[in-house]
Amino acid sequence: MIGKFLHGDFLSFVYDFYNIMRDNEISLAYEGEINQMVTKAFTSLAEGNMEVESEDGHVQRKVFHVMVECLQNISKHADRVGQAKEGRGIFIVSKGDVEYHVVTGNIIDNDKIEPLKNSLDNVNSLDKDGLKELYKKQMKVGTLSDKGGAGLGFIDMVRKTGNKLQYHFLPVDEKYSFFMLVSTISRNENKENNN
Repeated sequence: MIGKFLHGDFLSFVYDFYNIMRDNEISLAYEGEINQMVTKAFTSLAEGNMEVESEDGHVQRKVFHVMVECLQNISKHADRVGQAKEGRGIFIVSKGDVEYHVVTGNIIDNDKIEPLKNSLDNVNSLDKDGLKELYKKQMKVGTLSDKGGAGLGFIDMVRKTGNKLQYHFLPVDEKYSFFMLVSTISRNENKENNN
C-alpha cells in the first residue's frame, strides 16, 4: 500500500503541491467532509497561527467569522454525491502581505446556480447601508431554507470584511457544478468597517 504512494508521479505531485501552497502563501488546506468537528479544528489551528504571528485582534475575529460562515455553508448546502454523509468540499486559507483569502469549493446541483448567482450579485451590489437594511429584512421576514439558512451568511461576510465576494461555477457534468467562493479580509485593519 505505501509503495504506491512513493511512486514518482505521486512524489512529483506532492512536491508541486507544496510549491503551489508556498508560492500562494496557503496556511491551511483541507478536502473532505465538513462537519462541526472540522470547523472547530480549523478555527483552533488558525487562531494558533495568527497568535504566533501577532495578527491584529480585529483581523483575527474577521478571519474566524468568515471561516465559520464558509465551513457552515459547505456543511449545510453542499450537495451529497455518492456515499458522503456530510457536505464535502475544499477549504483553503491563504495569507498575503495585505490580506487573507478564505476559499471554499463544493459540488452543487446546477439548478441552484441561478438563484445563488442572483443572491451573490445582489449582496455584492449593495453599499454598507444597503447591506444593513437587507440583513434586517432577512432577520425579520427571511424564510428558512430546507437546510436551515435564511441567506444571512453572504450578507454577514460582506458586512464584516467590507469586501465583495468572488465566485465561480465550474461545470462538472450535466447535473452538477463546482461552486468556488472567495472572501477577502484586509490585514490593514480599517476599524470603521467593524459592524
